[in-house]
Amino acid sequence: MSMTRAVKAILSRYESDNPGTKGNLARMLMQGRLGGTGKMVILPVDQGFEHGPARSFAPNPPAYDPHYHYQLAIDAGLSAYAAPLGMLEAGADTFAGQIPTILKCNSSNSWAGAPNQAVTGTVDDALRLGCAAIGFTVYPGSDHFFDMLEEFRELSAEAKASGIASVLWSYPRGGDLKKEDELALDVGAYAAHMAALAGAHIIKVKLPSDHVAQKDAKKPYEGIDSKTQAARVRHVVQSCFQGRRIVVFSGGATKGADAVFQDARDIRDGGGNGSIIGRNTFQRPRDEALAMLDKIVKIYKGKE
Repeated sequence: MSMTRAVKAILSRYESDNPGTKGNLARMLMQGRLGGTGKMVILPVDQGFEHGPARSFAPNPPAYDPHYHYQLAIDAGLSAYAAPLGMLEAGADTFAGQIPTILKCNSSNSWAGAPNQAVTGTVDDALRLGCAAIGFTVYPGSDHFFDMLEEFRELSAEAKASGIASVLWSYPRGGDLKKEDELALDVGAYAAHMAALAGAHIIKVKLPSDHVAQKDAKKPYEGIDSKTQAARVRHVVQSCFQGRRIVVFSGGATKGADAVFQDARDIRDGGGNGSIIGRNTFQRPRDEALAMLDKIVKIYKGKE
């Protein structure tokens, strides 16, 4: 497949990157059923670290097997598959070249205190496994945020020098943030903007609510449309250099299918680049997951 105008336009916005990095961005943007559209759907499976195996996979026991997730991403025609080191290693040879992979390079667990993550993968690991990108999480608001940001700076600089793209999960959490503030529009847009400033190629954030948390932000937000989820997506994309960076939105906790589909429509209509959706697919039986992903792809193609 020759590269489309949509993908060429996206790549042109990454003005400092070398051909290797742009090539790996193109691998993901040209992969699968959304290839060439400028939209992406990525399967992330890092929940075993975050929540434990039973909470992640017991609802659909075949999902304990890393090969299950590789095959699900391939059969659904997705853009990429993201997972921690061990998950990727367990299927790296069997599925080599069949789906672009993203090595999640830091992880936490449900017993940790203050929001933080340990570095669990390296750029060398990503190169050895043939990954298109590294993934990393930061928690703006956490007492550990600055350390995490410095870790990302070092890993992403090494990745860029090696021709690998970077995906940054930017999830506000900790510090003075209340639980209800984590999804606030002003907080989410701020977190997305910091990810862009940190040099991430692809920015992963959660869908924001219409709440404005920061006292000093209330006045500026009086003139920003936040009535609909699509409008809020549009503002987050605007906060990422007026759409000069790829922005994908998390699927979040398990929810009903209709809510998942409406999220995809709102992301599409708000100008987002797509979804990175895990539990809402792999916790369902395989046939249901494939049907759900099929409809999500059709939504991003404007057919649903």
